[in-house]
Amino acid sequence: MSGYNVTQKLINAHLIDGELKPGKEIGLKIDQALLQDATGTLVQLELEAMKLDRAKTEVAVQYVDHNLLQTDFKNADDHAFLHSAAQKFGLWYSRPGNGVSHPLHMERFGKPGKTLVGSDSHSCAAGSLGMLAIGTGGLDVAAAIAGQPYYVKMPQVMGVKLTGNLPDWVSAKDVILEMLRRHDVKGGVGKIIEYYGDGLANLSAMDRHVIANMGAELGATTTVFPSDQETKRFLKSQDREADWSELVADEGCEYDLHDEIVLDDLVPLIAMPTSPGNVVPVSEVAGKKIGQVVLGSSANPGLRDFWVAGAIVKDKAVNPDVSFDVNPTSRQIIQNMIENKTFANLITAGARFHQSGCMGCIGMGQAPASNTISLRTMPRNFPDRSGTKDDQVYLCSPETAAASALTGEITDPRDLEELYGMTYPKYQAPEMHIIKMDMFVAPVEDTSKIELKKGPNIKSLPHIDVLQDTYDVPVILKMGDNVSTDEILKAGAEVLPFRSNLPEISKYSYTVIDETFYDRAMETKDQYGGHVVVAGENYAQGSSREHAALAPKYLGQVAVIAKSYARIAWQNLVNFGILPLEFINNEDLDKIEQGDMVHFKNVRKNVQNREDIEVVIKKKDAIDVTIKARHTMSDRQIRVLLIGGIINDFKEKLTA
Repeated sequence: MSGYNVTQKLINAHLIDGELKPGKEIGLKIDQALLQDATGTLVQLELEAMKLDRAKTEVAVQYVDHNLLQTDFKNADDHAFLHSAAQKFGLWYSRPGNGVSHPLHMERFGKPGKTLVGSDSHSCAAGSLGMLAIGTGGLDVAAAIAGQPYYVKMPQVMGVKLTGNLPDWVSAKDVILEMLRRHDVKGGVGKIIEYYGDGLANLSAMDRHVIANMGAELGATTTVFPSDQETKRFLKSQDREADWSELVADEGCEYDLHDEIVLDDLVPLIAMPTSPGNVVPVSEVAGKKIGQVVLGSSANPGLRDFWVAGAIVKDKAVNPDVSFDVNPTSRQIIQNMIENKTFANLITAGARFHQSGCMGCIGMGQAPASNTISLRTMPRNFPDRSGTKDDQVYLCSPETAAASALTGEITDPRDLEELYGMTYPKYQAPEMHIIKMDMFVAPVEDTSKIELKKGPNIKSLPHIDVLQDTYDVPVILKMGDNVSTDEILKAGAEVLPFRSNLPEISKYSYTVIDETFYDRAMETKDQYGGHVVVAGENYAQGSSREHAALAPKYLGQVAVIAKSYARIAWQNLVNFGILPLEFINNEDLDKIEQGDMVHFKNVRKNVQNREDIEVVIKKKDAIDVTIKARHTMSDRQIRVLLIGGIINDFKEKLTA
């Protein structure tokens, strides 16, 4: 090897266990941890179960950015709990309304050369600063905060060369949409995407954030950018130049896989319902009537993204048939938007301003009207995620969003030159941003007298039993490819307030797919002790929310048998003691029907010895069928699964 790429440098600097061979498990020292409230309540309960005294990472921050609507006591109680837990365990606390975790962390805490794990799948956004930042399940984050290594299969590194410059009316969102157009939502599985090339000089740090953020939609382990002069400029504008260090690839370094994007050739792109990978040029769907435009989210969080939309709608009024919703990224961004007139431009054009937070992105308000198209600068458009069952959500750039808000139909922003005689507004970043730190609460030194504040909706985690040797359980759900965590455990204002109440939130398991699932699962739990579900490829793509494993486990889920898994979901299943099996012959999925009984025997021995597991499918009115399945767990994961999950494993280590 003639040199190292940025990814290899980051991993080598933090490698505790394993070696850089794709597919082999490695253990990494973790410097920083990021928690958000939709998953953070479980993390804090897990830290309580682990009996942690104080966070062992250099920095750990508990953000409150998802569950901001306080329609009753539940979310307010959780905010109080999270504040007390942050103080109890030595974390920073970002108060409700301060803003979205990922851009806030980038502005205030992110450092080139550091590692980060976050209990949100979009934690990979911090890769924009030259960090190795990985979204993962909350149990993995809790373990990292407790000082344990983070384990992951060593990915392949895909080098994506960027050349040229973005044309007018095209921005960073179109770069990541182009990647999704080429590679779809499975194309990044088992890979780290590293961007390099001369085109980087034309992408700001926040442009890189846009691209890194939606690497999660590719299924990538994470996305990595170098730390260069643009990174230094960004940190200087945040009054953090002292935190900058250079981190660039060695000349002549190699990548496992390659791709190249000529920025000059890109056009405005849009992801159609109901997948971020369903990407076409905006011109192909232009003219469709819309009912809503939503600007903001962690996928387009920068001051520039709001500024360019404001410049487009300046001195104009949005179409009367369109609800133009703005989710400002943070209080700090709002202050800067006021300073550069962006706030006034958007408000006077008819924008509806909402709280600083995730809001519509996670279905926490801003649900669109029935049978209407909603254009969003957000990262995901899975079915029902918006809060409307028949939603038609399209994902696009701020330029496309603002242009369409004016016309009332999907509009290629390049057409504004002819429609309004408009030239593309050029953004000039300020040398220094207005800095806002007073919505952060620093960790306290003495945590000994701090008590956790638990409202009636906050339930401690149940004990999880060890893996059994024999199971006779029914298959109660059969699914296809690319089932998302939003379909396994839906998001939104109705469901997320129960995120710290496992018995209640489990009632929403798989309801997007089958509203009868909960009742049937409870029946089979009582009668057989549990159940199995089967699926196609890329099972449980999307969010990192571990409720998508923990809630089914509470309902008795013994195993999932799928053709393949999304990375985070696969880890979450192991962490909570659910056996993640893969079909050896993918055609065997066709041999299993919902309602069949399956018989496993010698499970513990087969798992421990890495032997194929015989699955006997017992048919009601036909001859039994036997198929074989396997697992791809590491030795560490096998130990964790056999003992019933990571919490049991950690307790055993503490006892020892």
